[in-house]
Amino acid sequence: MDKLLIEGGVPLTGEIGVSGAKNATLPILTAALLTGEPLTVSNVPHLRDVTTMLNLLAQMGVTVSMDEKLGVELAASDIADPVASYELVKTMRASVLVLGPLVARCGEARVSLPGGCAIGLRPVDQHLKGLQAMGAEVSIEHGYISVRAKRLRGANICMDLVTVTGTENLMMAATLAAGTTRIENAAREPEVVDLADCLNAMGARVRGAGSDVITIEGVERLRGASYHVMPDRIETGTFLAAAAATGGSIRLTGARPDILDSVLEKLREAGAVIETGRDWIALKTHGALNAVNVRTSPYPAFPTDMQAQFMALNSVARGTALVTETIFENRFMHAQELKRLGADIEVEGNTAVVKGVQHLDGATVMATDLRASASLVLAGLIARGITTVERVYHLDRGYERIEEKLSRLGARIRRVR
Repeated sequence: MDKLLIEGGVPLTGEIGVSGAKNATLPILTAALLTGEPLTVSNVPHLRDVTTMLNLLAQMGVTVSMDEKLGVELAASDIADPVASYELVKTMRASVLVLGPLVARCGEARVSLPGGCAIGLRPVDQHLKGLQAMGAEVSIEHGYISVRAKRLRGANICMDLVTVTGTENLMMAATLAAGTTRIENAAREPEVVDLADCLNAMGARVRGAGSDVITIEGVERLRGASYHVMPDRIETGTFLAAAAATGGSIRLTGARPDILDSVLEKLREAGAVIETGRDWIALKTHGALNAVNVRTSPYPAFPTDMQAQFMALNSVARGTALVTETIFENRFMHAQELKRLGADIEVEGNTAVVKGVQHLDGATVMATDLRASASLVLAGLIARGITTVERVYHLDRGYERIEEKLSRLGARIRRVR
C-alpha cells in the first residue's frame, strides 16, 4: 500500500496550476445519462473517484473515450443496465448521482444504498423525498433503492436540509420532467452552478442555481454538448493553507478567487498577504501566523472540506483557535493523528480546541478520509524530521498528482510502497 514520506521545514514557493474540480466533475459526468448524444467534458481531473464514476457509467452501457488533454467523451445512446452496484457505490458515495438521471431518461433505476462512511452518515432521504414528489415510486429491498416512473412530473420540493448531491440529483431529474420543478432550500455551492451551466448547454432550462431556490422547466429531450469543468476550490484552498503554514510564497493559476471568499478571508485573518486576479491567486507570509477560529457551514460560509487543513495550520499558529464542525458528525478523526505529531488539540463535542505549539515533529500517521489525509500532508510539511502518511489512497480520490505539485513548490516529498 502506498505511503508518502515527507521531510518538513521547507517553505513552499513557486507557481502551479489548479486542477478541475472533482465535486463538479462527478455530477457533470452523470449528466451524460440524460441524452443519447455525446457529451464532451474537458478539464477533468485524473482521480480515483473520477475513474470509479467512469467505470460505473461504462457498466451501464455508456461509451467512454478519453484524450490526452484531460478530456472525456461520453455517449449514452443505449443504457443497457440502469443499476449502480454495491461494489462501486461502497467505494464512492457520489455514485448515487446516477439515480436522478436514470429515472428521468429510462423510467427506472436501481442503486445500492450508500451506507455510512468514515466522516459520518450522509443519508439519501432528501433525494428520495424529492423523486416521490415528482411522481416516482420508491422501494428499498435487499440493500438497493429501486425507483420507477413512467415520466417524472414537475413539483415544488422543499428540502428539509441543505444537501449538495440531493440538489444535483433532483435538478438533473427535473430537466426531463413534465412541467416545472421548484427546489427550495437548495444547495448554493459553485459546483451546483457548474452542473446547471452544463445542463443548460445541453438544452435544459435551469434558473436560479447559486441561490436557495432553483427552478427547472422540463424539456422533451436534451442534446449533446461540450463543457469545461470549473477549477477545484478545495485543492486551491489546500495549497494556499500549506503555503501559509510553511511560511511560503506561491501563485496558483487557473483558479477562481470569487468562489473562495471565506477561505481567503480566514487566511488573511491568520496574517497571510493575498493578491488575486480573474484567474489567479498569490499568497505570501511575513512571520508566524495567528490562530483563527473556523466554523463550517454550507456555501458561501467556510467549507467543511477545508476544516482539517485549517486545524493543521492552527496547530502551529500563535494563540488558541476553536474549530467547529456543523456538517458531519464524525469529522475530527484527523485530530488524534495530528496529536501524534505533537499538536495540542482537545475535542469537545463538535468543537476542537487547538492551541498553537512551537513546532510539530515527524511521525507515522494514518489517513482516515480524503480531507484528513490532506491535513496530515500539510502537517508533515510543517513538522521537523520525517513524517510518513499511510493510506494515501484516500488522497488520490481528490487531489491530482499532489506530490508532484508539492515537489514543484520545493517540498521534499515522495511516494513509496
